Formats: sequence, structure tokens, C-alpha cells
Amino acid sequence: MSAETIDLTGRVALVTGGGRGIGRAVALALGRAGAAVAVNYRRDEDAAAQVVKDITAAGGTAGAYPASVGDLDALDGLVAAVGADLGPIDILVNNAGMASRGQSVVDTDPAELPRLMAVNALGPHRLAQLVLPAMRTRPRGDIVFISSADVTRLSANGAPYNMGKAAMEALAFTLAKEERPHGVHVNVVAPGLVATDMGERLVAAKVGTTIGDLDSRYPFGRVCTPDDVAGAVLFLVSGLAGYVTGQRIGVDGGLDHDPVLSGTAAAG
Repeated sequence: MSAETIDLTGRVALVTGGGRGIGRAVALALGRAGAAVAVNYRRDEDAAAQVVKDITAAGGTAGAYPASVGDLDALDGLVAAVGADLGPIDILVNNAGMASRGQSVVDTDPAELPRLMAVNALGPHRLAQLVLPAMRTRPRGDIVFISSADVTRLSANGAPYNMGKAAMEALAFTLAKEERPHGVHVNVVAPGLVATDMGERLVAAKVGTTIGDLDSRYPFGRVCTPDDVAGAVLFLVSGLAGYVTGQRIGVDGGLDHDPVLSGTAAAG
């Protein structure tokens, strides 16, 4: 499936963590399909600016918006700024996330749990609160949560990450029931290991190699790419998924366990 088969003209998308990795791929895919894209970022202004440049160079509309998803007070300003510049948000992709530090529960820094919960679950909850009143008035609304295969695997040494993503999925499936009468579709995309900067750091720490060296050990002869995840998101927010809500799409090659990273968290 390509963006050329999907037309999102007239829609406004907010992609959190949209400057790099999965978020970048999602933002570019939505932009190619005609949506105006708000590229949210926390620190990497240059990366977000490049995504905006790539979208606008192809004839699309985009803007970069700084805010930490874990800072709940900052999200009101983020949504207001996007609405003022691009119009009401009718596609929200909750992509921004934070990985665990790989400690057992007994060794976890007490400050890590609230920090990860804020980014992976509480921020998405607040964003949903902020965008839904206007989203309900649109012809269609979509909220997509980027979760992780680890929610079903629940690997050791990553409780804060597992808990945050599990809470995110609980939010998604609750919202799907609440918002169906309002024409809002809510779905989850759950990748396994993805070839991103975070994935590279995880692989280097776990097995001392690069993601490219692992391709032969994964389905279809390669590790999942950000474009694989973006394709699932693009489908879910399109007319092709007009009767799809409350679903969880795994983008992990059908694995029931990770062949390399079993026993750690934040594979996605």
C-alpha cells in the first residue's frame, strides 16, 4: 500500500515525537497522503525542521511544534498552536515514548516509573482530552497509539516501560468504546524491534552489534523498519479502515518472542 492510494486532503494530523524514527516515517507518510502535519518534538529541533522541509518540498503542509509529552501542562499550548496554524486536529498519532533503563523492579530508580508513565500513558491521555471535543465535530477522527510487542511479551527488566505501554493500550481500548458514537476511530499499532536510533542503542547494549547485523534472524530476512509501522498507521486513518476501531495491529513479523532481545524491554 502506498500513500498515492490514500487521500487525506483536508485533514490535520498531530504526530508526537515526529522528528525521528517511527514518528518521522509516520509524519512523512501522512504528509504524502495530503494531510497537514504537525510535527511535535521534545529536543531535536533540527530533525523536526527537516521533516517539515521534506513535506513542504513535496507540496504538502507542515509545521514543527516543541513540547514534551510528559509535561502535561505544555500540551494545552501544543494543541492550541496546532489548531491556530493548521486547523482542528482530526488525526492524533501518539508516538512519543521513552524506554526503560533495563533494571529489575528491585533495582529501578523510583523516579523512573512516574517519568515513563507520564510520557507513555498520561501525556497521551491528556492529548486525547484536548483534541476530542473538536475531533468529534469533524467528518472523521482517528487516534492511533504506537505501543510495543512487549505489552504481550512483558519481558524482564523493563517494568516501567511495560507498565506505561500497557496503560496506553488500556486507554486506547477504553477510548475506542467511548468515541465510536462520535465517529472517532481508536486503534493501536504494536511493533517489535524497529531499526531506529532507540533500537540501535538497545541492540548495542544487549548484544554488542548493529541492527543490520541481525536481519537474517528476523522474519522476511530483515528487522522491521519505521516505514513498516507508518504503513499500518496510514491504513488505519484512511477510508480503507472505515469500519476498523478498537484493534491492535502487531507489526512484528508474527513473532511470539524476539529472537535476540528476549529478556529485555523497549524492543519497539
